[in-house]
Amino acid sequence: MSRKITFLTLFLWLMTVTFPVIAQQKTDTTYTFRFVSQKDMFYVPWNGNDTELARLLECIENSKATIFDGKLPLLVDGYCNSLGGEAENLATAKIRANRVKSELITRAKIKEENFITHNHATGGDFVIVRLTVPVKETAATDAEVRRKAETERLEAEKRAEQERLAEEQRKAEEARLAAEPTVADRRERQKAEAEKTAQQNTLAGTLSDIKITNDYHLFLRANLLRWATLTPDLGLEWRICPSWGIAVNGSWTSWTWSDKDRRYALWEVAPEIRYYMGEKKAWYLGAMFKAGQFNYKLSETGKQGDLMGGGITAGYQLRLNKALALDFNLGLGYLNADFEKYEVIDGVRVRRDNETKDWWGPINAGVTLVWKLF
Repeated sequence: MSRKITFLTLFLWLMTVTFPVIAQQKTDTTYTFRFVSQKDMFYVPWNGNDTELARLLECIENSKATIFDGKLPLLVDGYCNSLGGEAENLATAKIRANRVKSELITRAKIKEENFITHNHATGGDFVIVRLTVPVKETAATDAEVRRKAETERLEAEKRAEQERLAEEQRKAEEARLAAEPTVADRRERQKAEAEKTAQQNTLAGTLSDIKITNDYHLFLRANLLRWATLTPDLGLEWRICPSWGIAVNGSWTSWTWSDKDRRYALWEVAPEIRYYMGEKKAWYLGAMFKAGQFNYKLSETGKQGDLMGGGITAGYQLRLNKALALDFNLGLGYLNADFEKYEVIDGVRVRRDNETKDWWGPINAGVTLVWKLF
């Protein structure tokens, strides 16, 4: 029995010593209010702000007398780091802190002087309000309280930073998903790539055809219209560059019949310079000179003499394959013919008179087969 009384007495003594200390050790109470990134508007029913505000108002109500006496200030820290520069972040942090204080002034009827405000351009997008109840304790206890309050503040900042990083990651994922092409987009892109490849292949084939005229080549020419009139015609063309060529054609024939009473004979030489145009270098313009002699006797009177002239030419080359082409051309210009008229009497040619004629108009026409030698 005496032992029980001894234990009871010791317990009461310990309670008497420790209860006042326990009653006085009140740590900081922290309240965190979240803000939308890059915004300064205080949304109460958002992200738990209404719950925190209710807790804070209850705490203020319980300590209102101490707060109004100035013994219990409300410590307000505004944070913002989602904007571009430090000055802009500080300005937004200040606005956020003021909005929270305005809400407390309106609801709890406290005054501006009851707040101690600090603003920060780091940490996150939130405002922290802390209440520190004055205590009558030793320096060690006061340091412990401050340490615990700082720990809570750092944990709140850490949570806010984690939330900010999570929000940034969510936005980045949404942007990635938005940028990722759908099945229809991929099909459309594949179709466009296939069309582009086909166009490139077509262009490559066209360029391979164009290469015939883009390199330096020598061509053999034969005017099929002259050959159709039993007048052999041959020529050469040298493409000195992709756009310029030098050509020369020559014709010769000599036919007689009716015991040499009828005759068709001539020779001509026609040098020409050409300029090729267009992507395929198929169309061209040129300048031609023509000189030769003729002897025609298709009736009782024959004509024998010289001809000379020149003009401009135009034409188009139709590619048949890599080696052959057809050259359609027409020349317009001037020809001068100086000739004598004659008759054949008893096998003797008798001259009648001389004559000169000038001609303006077509001076050359051809459908020429062109063969690339090299």
